[in-house]
Amino acid sequence: MHHHSLIETLRQHGYRLTPQREMILDILCEEDGHMTAEEIYQRVKARSPAVNLATVYRTLELLHELRLITSADLGDGRAEFELAQARSHHHLVCQNCGCTLSFDNQLLEPLRAALRDTYGFEATIEHLVIFGLCSDCARALNQASHDHTAGHALAVAATAAASDSN
Repeated sequence: MHHHSLIETLRQHGYRLTPQREMILDILCEEDGHMTAEEIYQRVKARSPAVNLATVYRTLELLHELRLITSADLGDGRAEFELAQARSHHHLVCQNCGCTLSFDNQLLEPLRAALRDTYGFEATIEHLVIFGLCSDCARALNQASHDHTAGHALAVAATAAASDSN
């Protein structure tokens, strides 16, 4: 979303563009990705030490209510914020290495259709986070499991051979 349209949306809903709100919007527009409230606060504080963390949280809450930003917990227990995008997108988070991949909203259409058909439920899935293993970590885990299984089989065979020779 463009900076000007964010400001316009605030005004359309009867909110003033305070210097603090403008700084927070600027920071969100500058960042390409997710930021925690604390990260946003550190950047705001570098520009204006008078702004406190509570102001950042209140502003983020307002921007979220107006659907100008989205929030998600990407696995570390903290909400991370980013500008709302024209098309919803979602995240795959590797529980091993922490990498995050985005995926398109269209992949969820079969799920929405199944929920509608089965339960009559119209799902609103705006910012979904799915945890699992990225391809590299899954491959490494499978290899380690294969190596362990092969090693175990060799140890069992060696033990059996040793007992047969006795």
